[in-house]
Amino acid sequence: MTRGFSLWLDAVRALAAFAVLFGHMAHVRFTGGDYYFLRDWNIASDAVVVFFVISGLVIAFAAERDGDLKTYSYNRATRIFTVIVPALFLTLIFDAIGTRITMDAYPLGYYQHLSWTEFLFRGLTLTPQWLGVMEPVRLGSNGPIWSLSYELAYYMIFGFAVFLSGARRLVLIALVAFLAGVPILALMPAWLLGVLVWRRVSSPDAASLSRPVAWTLAIGAPVAMVALKWAGVADALAALTARAFAPADYNTVLLYSDEVMWNSLLAVLMALHLIGVAPLMAASKWRESEGLAKAIRWLAGGSFSLYVMHYPTLQLLDASLPESLPLYDLWLLGITLAVCFGFAALFERPLKTYRRWLATLTRRPAAVPAE
Repeated sequence: MTRGFSLWLDAVRALAAFAVLFGHMAHVRFTGGDYYFLRDWNIASDAVVVFFVISGLVIAFAAERDGDLKTYSYNRATRIFTVIVPALFLTLIFDAIGTRITMDAYPLGYYQHLSWTEFLFRGLTLTPQWLGVMEPVRLGSNGPIWSLSYELAYYMIFGFAVFLSGARRLVLIALVAFLAGVPILALMPAWLLGVLVWRRVSSPDAASLSRPVAWTLAIGAPVAMVALKWAGVADALAALTARAFAPADYNTVLLYSDEVMWNSLLAVLMALHLIGVAPLMAASKWRESEGLAKAIRWLAGGSFSLYVMHYPTLQLLDASLPESLPLYDLWLLGITLAVCFGFAALFERPLKTYRRWLATLTRRPAAVPAE
């Protein structure tokens, strides 16, 4: 992967994380409806699809570098759990404080009380949305963790497909698919598009893409996303999905994948964008010493923390910040960012250090640092 393309992926990842934050801040209960157009545009949900495509690309790249299932699994697990474990415990603490201040800040549908044992079991196994043998749950106020249930299933299925063979591969893939359930599988094609992007941009044929075509894809795909959204295509596809599932309620069946048709189209456009960007950024003159590049890397380096910690932080602040506070929205945003990036400094950015410690404790060679 070229340095320029990697930097672009970091920029998109950071923008997607902020889109999720702003999309959730736009809820009426947080900011009074002043930014509700962001809810109407559903930018938070769309940003998660962008994450899925980038995730598929990065994991396909990392799998090639890891070389075997053991290293692949170690790198995926350490990347996720060094962040998710403290995030789960902080969610429990934040929710405990906030619900004691006022339950009005924790309305039905945005908060689910679970026993701490169920909370930790479903959280630490990343299965709040695995439906094969369990009911879906929301981990307190931390709704965004739903997407990690999806990611875990994709990581496992992809790892088994790449590194195993024969009956064992088929059985394990089928088992994960069954346990994950239909909603998670419905969005897996969007994730796999990222894998296909990596196969394309890393192949010898990638250089054959002409600059006019690359520019057309790089610019045209995002323009098409906005134009299609503006034209109401997302709503039309949702209506088509509703008719396809009638008389059943498609929202109940698909849960977080209820926009599967629009999400799939969005993923295709995102994949085309990245295919176009790759050769253009390979020829760019970015350098790690440049200020903008450093800023992008820094923001992207805290994007996972921003994603998993912003919602319980917003909920706690909604319960505790006085509404009469001058510049309330800025305080809400500023404190949330401070909490999330402070969390990143403690748990996300020191990943290599944690891997070295774990390697020392287990007396095994440190794995290749990877996403």
